[in-house]
Amino acid sequence: MEAVAVAAAASWPALLPPRTKPLLLLPLLLLVVASLAPHASSADGVRYDYKAYTECKGHPEPALYNGGILRWAKKVKDFRTADEGNYSPSFVLYNMSADTVYSFSCWVKFDGPATVHVKAKILSLENGGSQCLGTALVRNDCWSFLKGGFTLSSASQTSVLYFQTASPNASMVSIRSASLQPFSPEQWSQHREDRIQLIRKRSVNVHVSDSSGSRVVGANVAVHQMSRDFPLGSAISKAILGNKPYQEWFSKRFNAAVFENELKWYATEPWPGKEDYTLADQLLQFVQSSDAVARGHNIFWEDPKYTPWWVKNLTSADQLRAAVAGRIESLLSRYKGDFVHWDVSNEMLHFDFYESRLGRNATAEFFRTAKRADPLATLFLNDFNVVEVCDDVSSSADSYVSRLRQLADAGVTFEGIGLEGHFGKPNIPYVRAVLDKLGTLRLPVWLTEIDISSSLDQKTQAAYLEEVLREGFAHPSVDGIMLWTAMDANASCYQMCLTDGSFVNLPAGDVVDRLLGEWQTKEVLGATNDRGSFNFSAFLGEYKLSVTYLNSSAEGTFSLARSDDTKHITIRLSP
Repeated sequence: MEAVAVAAAASWPALLPPRTKPLLLLPLLLLVVASLAPHASSADGVRYDYKAYTECKGHPEPALYNGGILRWAKKVKDFRTADEGNYSPSFVLYNMSADTVYSFSCWVKFDGPATVHVKAKILSLENGGSQCLGTALVRNDCWSFLKGGFTLSSASQTSVLYFQTASPNASMVSIRSASLQPFSPEQWSQHREDRIQLIRKRSVNVHVSDSSGSRVVGANVAVHQMSRDFPLGSAISKAILGNKPYQEWFSKRFNAAVFENELKWYATEPWPGKEDYTLADQLLQFVQSSDAVARGHNIFWEDPKYTPWWVKNLTSADQLRAAVAGRIESLLSRYKGDFVHWDVSNEMLHFDFYESRLGRNATAEFFRTAKRADPLATLFLNDFNVVEVCDDVSSSADSYVSRLRQLADAGVTFEGIGLEGHFGKPNIPYVRAVLDKLGTLRLPVWLTEIDISSSLDQKTQAAYLEEVLREGFAHPSVDGIMLWTAMDANASCYQMCLTDGSFVNLPAGDVVDRLLGEWQTKEVLGATNDRGSFNFSAFLGEYKLSVTYLNSSAEGTFSLARSDDTKHITIRLSP
C-alpha cells in the first residue's frame, strides 16, 4: 500500500503527552484525508541518492528525489511552527509499511540562539511511540542539511513526522526541500549490492600474446586471489597469546587487528614512570606474523574513568602537560611505523578530561606532536553513538564535523574518522545517511569497534551484524571495518563473540565467514577470446595470474586498487 502525506503548518501541542496524541490529532486528520492524492511508491525503481552536505548554505538545495512522497512540499514556501521550542510537527503520513525503508532529508533553519540541534522524529499514532530519524546542527543565518531515515517496527495507518529542538529558545523552525523516499527491502539490498560491485570490484582485461607478439586465442587463464584490499579485522587481547587454535582461527579470516586494552595508557604505564609494553609487543609480533595491519588504540582516552589513576592525581597543568608529552614520545617512538592508524583522542565528543585541564587547544597539540613522532600513521578521532543512535546530540554527524573544523582551525590536518559502532538495533537508513554526511569531508572513515548488544539473542545479533557489515562494506566512504570481538581467557567478549571457547562458530561467526567468502574472488578460470583477451571482474586485492597454451606458459602477479578504469594486463607466453 502506498504511503501518502499532508502538511501541518501550525503548532500541534497535541503531541504532548504521547497518550493523548491519537485522540487530539484525529479531528484534524479527518479534515484533510479527503484531499489526499496518490503519491509515488517504492515501486518506482528510484536509485538511492548519496548526496549530502555539511556546510551551511544561504539557500537550500532542491529536494532529493524531487520530494519523494512529499512532492507537494516544494509548492509550499515555508513551514513555521511555534510550540515553546519543543516540537514542530510538519507532516502527516498515512499507510506506512513496516517492510519499507524510508530515506528522509530536508533543509532546516530557525530563529533563536546561534546554533541548536534539531531532530526529526517519526511518531506512530497507533501506539504513541516515536523514534529519532535524523538530526542537524542548525543556525539562524543559513540553511543546514538534515538527512536520516527509518523503518517502522510495525505498520502504521497514521504517523507524524515532526521536528524537535534541543533549546527552549529555538521557537521558530523553518523547513525547506523536504523529501521522504520509500524503498522496498529488495530495492535497498539491491542498491547496496550494486554499490559493492562498483566500488569494491574492478574490471580486468588480460591480453595474451605469444613470443612473437601475436594474439593467442584459446589460452587457459587462471586467476587466484592472494590477499584482500579491504581491511576487515577484529580486536584481540592477551588471551590470544600462546593460544594456537585462537591464532589459527584469527589468521585464517582477518587482515587487520586492534588491541582491546593493551595499548591504553592505564595498561602500558600503570604507575608513573613504570612502563610495560610486554603484552603490546607480543600482540604486535603476532599480528605482523599473520600479515595483518594493526590499528593503534588509543593514545588518549578523554573519559576520566579510563585515565590512569596517577594522571588524575597530578595537581598542576604543567605536570599533566609533561605526562602527556612523555606518553606520546614513549608510545610512538617505540612503535614508529608499526601501526597504520592511531586513535589520538578517544571519545572526545563525550568527555574532556585533558582539554578541561590543559585548555581547548590541547587536542590539537596532541595531533601535531603525534604527527611529528610518526609521520606515516593516519591519525584519527574515535567516538561512539555517531552511527548507532540519533538521540545523542553530543556525537551527531554535525557535532563530529564541527569538532573536526575547530581542530582544523587550530592547525590540525585531519586524516581519519573513527566510528565505534556499538549497536543495539541498528537503524540502517540512518547509518547510511550519517556516512553520506561524513563522506563529504573526503576523509577515510573506519567502523572501528563493531558489535551488537549482548542483550539480544545470538540469532538476532547475527542478523543485525550482517546488516551493519553489508552497509559499511557497500558505502564508498568506508575504508575499513573492525569487529569488537576480542575473546578473553574465559571465552567471553565485551558484547558479542564470534565463536565459543572451542572456536566453533556462533551465529555471528557464521555471518562473518559467509561475508568474507562472498567478498573475495578466490579463483577465476577461463580462456582468451578471438581477440586474445580474457575479461572478468574481481574484488580489489593482490592476485596471481597463470596462463597456459599448448606447451607455453606464463605467470605473474597484479594488484587491483580502487579505480573506475579497467585494469589491462598484457602477458607474453614463453615456449
